[in-house]
Amino acid sequence: MFRYASARIAQTVVVLLAIAFIGFLLVSNLGDPLASLLPPDATPQDRAALIATLHLDQPVAMRFLTFLKGLLVGDFGISYRSHEPVAALIWERLPATVELAFASLAITLLVGVPLGVYCGIRPRSALAKAVMFVSIAGVTLPTFVVGILLIAVFSVKLGLLPSFGRGQTVDLGFWKTGLLTASGWRALVLPAITLSLFQVTFVIRMIRTQLMEVGHSEFIRFARARGVEARRIWFVHALKNTLLPVITVLALQFGNIIAFSVVTENVFAWPGLGSLFLQSIQTADMPVISVYLIIIGAIFMMLNLLVELSYPLIDQRVLRERA
Repeated sequence: MFRYASARIAQTVVVLLAIAFIGFLLVSNLGDPLASLLPPDATPQDRAALIATLHLDQPVAMRFLTFLKGLLVGDFGISYRSHEPVAALIWERLPATVELAFASLAITLLVGVPLGVYCGIRPRSALAKAVMFVSIAGVTLPTFVVGILLIAVFSVKLGLLPSFGRGQTVDLGFWKTGLLTASGWRALVLPAITLSLFQVTFVIRMIRTQLMEVGHSEFIRFARARGVEARRIWFVHALKNTLLPVITVLALQFGNIIAFSVVTENVFAWPGLGSLFLQSIQTADMPVISVYLIIIGAIFMMLNLLVELSYPLIDQRVLRERA
């Protein structure tokens, strides 16, 4: 187990370094920090001081090491657009995106997993066919179309839920949350449903396919021949053999929720990292763009590492096959 875990951690570290290097190249080669950060009446002394502050007078290797050190201690540089520390901008928007992501993941798990299991166990039932038919819409409709339709129905026509913003928030000092207010929960509903729709339909189809495939395997047929109860066959034997791909997909879907929240946050004017990323692209704010991409890459890699480390706990055969 130690050898297996060490190899996976080493691979993750190498990929994270590669992601950090790509982010460093974006900041180093795109945009002009001096023109963006210095006022028009800046003196040569101001210019020299900024060059020293940004370490632009150092060799590339030293600048990359300085960049890595900054990432480790939370110093992400200065925004070209607002002239504020990037870390402050990220931390200000992070709670909104995290709460939206976890709400979407909760909907995905509570809706997608049970329906996927049902459709896999009873694929010919009327409910399963109806679910699979409706799921086509979730796969094919673009996220922004879903968001606009929900706004048109529940905000404009029915007036039940807000169409933009995060609602009233409570500042806990280290975290600004909307989960402690009624308006915060109401504002969360439509964006969370919009962001989770594709994930729900994807999970339903994936679990259904896995269960149907396992259901035709030899050990399931043998269990049926021995007279094992159907519920035990599906919920003990079949589900256990679908856990590896299911856990992998669910973990990566959580990464997708965060990474692809850009469109949803833009539709609902949700003040999260996605909307910050779009604003940064419009103004070519390379430090913010770079840090956002590094954060998303790090989230995917850490989720992948956690999934890889959980494999041996689910199936000991992984240690023999992958170590």
